[in-house]
Amino acid sequence: MTRVNIKYINHDITDKDILYEDNHLIAVNKRAGDIVQVDETGDEPLDEKVKKYIAKKYNKPNGAFLGVVHRLDRPVSGVILFAKTSKALDRVNQLFKSREMSKTYYAVVRNRPQPAEGNLVHWLIKNPQKNVTKAHDHEVTGSLRSELNYKLVAELEGYYLIEVNPITGRPHQIRVQLATLDCPIVGDNKYGYPRGSLKKSICLHARRLRFIHPIKKEPIEIVAPLPKDGFWDKFEGLVE
Repeated sequence: MTRVNIKYINHDITDKDILYEDNHLIAVNKRAGDIVQVDETGDEPLDEKVKKYIAKKYNKPNGAFLGVVHRLDRPVSGVILFAKTSKALDRVNQLFKSREMSKTYYAVVRNRPQPAEGNLVHWLIKNPQKNVTKAHDHEVTGSLRSELNYKLVAELEGYYLIEVNPITGRPHQIRVQLATLDCPIVGDNKYGYPRGSLKKSICLHARRLRFIHPIKKEPIEIVAPLPKDGFWDKFEGLVE
């Protein structure tokens, strides 16, 4: 299978990027390469792009409110949820804090996970200077307990598709925890894959969010289609 590398190109948010929207929430299918909030690169962050989209769509000359409730690493694609009101922001923050937000990711790796299904618990420490997280198999000073469930879904042309359901939400958690299985994510040379991707991406996709709407009190499921990049396309029929 040939890995297709495409350089990251800046873009505006359009209707086709929107996965869900109501008066309180908006969910976007984040492209790999987007940063969620402003950082030292100076690149336009996704939250500002979404604010511009809302302001234009609803004719808000003074701008729009948008609350960031969670983040995805820059090289990761998939569903990301924002709050459109301060009330929704507070309540969605509580859903994440109380672990009432169900998250499903898909990762592609080159090594078969052993065992094929399991639960991983580590204590993670992030080095902010190097932007790298280290996993420990026991609690150490300054570490955060991190837990996820994973299972092997399929094998395709020497690549392995893994479904991941994180229980906690720590920086680089899925990336570093899968690496402890000797399963670095394709393209993730920060955590052991032998080469990176020219399009600033790794093969980790936030597929699904499930939760009870904090205002409407009804079940919500938001699903992000896989990227159309010549590589993820091959796995489309293998994911739920």
